[in-house]
Amino acid sequence: MSTHIEFSDVSVHYGQKRAVDRFSFKIAEHSVFAFVGPANSGKTTMLKCINRTIEFIDAAKVTGQVLLKGQDVKAIRDVYSLRRRIGMVFPLPVGLPLTVYENVAYAPRRMGVRNKAELDEIVERCLRDSVLWDEVKDRLDMLGTKLSGGQQQRLTLARALSLSPEILCLDEFSIAIDPVTTMKIEDVLMQLKEKMTIILVTNLTQQARRMADHVAFLNDSELVEWGENEAMFNRPKKEITGRYLNGEFG
Repeated sequence: MSTHIEFSDVSVHYGQKRAVDRFSFKIAEHSVFAFVGPANSGKTTMLKCINRTIEFIDAAKVTGQVLLKGQDVKAIRDVYSLRRRIGMVFPLPVGLPLTVYENVAYAPRRMGVRNKAELDEIVERCLRDSVLWDEVKDRLDMLGTKLSGGQQQRLTLARALSLSPEILCLDEFSIAIDPVTTMKIEDVLMQLKEKMTIILVTNLTQQARRMADHVAFLNDSELVEWGENEAMFNRPKKEITGRYLNGEFG
């Protein structure tokens, strides 16, 4: 597999506080890569470095390189084009004050899609991929903010998929979703990796075990180790990794 994202000696500080300390690792194209570790270990910071939303934080300072197919993301002049390539779903839903239909159609419209049949196809496909279609297909004209919390989270996922990103970043996507629906979404994501690279932040180690091809364990702002799923869960190099993955702390 070719490398899609590479972190090369990346460090991040928020003012004087260290968030990430000299991380170096690679994420293969068309794979699922999972970050696991306790709270405040740097997992979400990694996602923000990929699409440069870290720049929204005035106190943040990033050193090292994040390479997207060999190109330093900081050298990409059109940051909006970069973010169109990288879908992002955060832990809590951020719905637009629009109808369910327009929440999903919004980004394609901004990119110039005007044909109603094409927009209809995009909306249905993305709502199906986020396991929401059957629940909202008869009320696409209702405000997305009127949906339940779990439905709004899936609507956020559908919106992230609407531009067919090459990378999909998911930060605790299942936090507001029931276990049965979570498993259905996981099944869809496993199919979607044929089309895109999926990067997952999760506090659920069993979710990482089910889904990920590679796993990185972060602790206290350090990259303790990373590697193939089977090796990380069955033969970790560090004792602390095994303790975390076995649920002894977190």
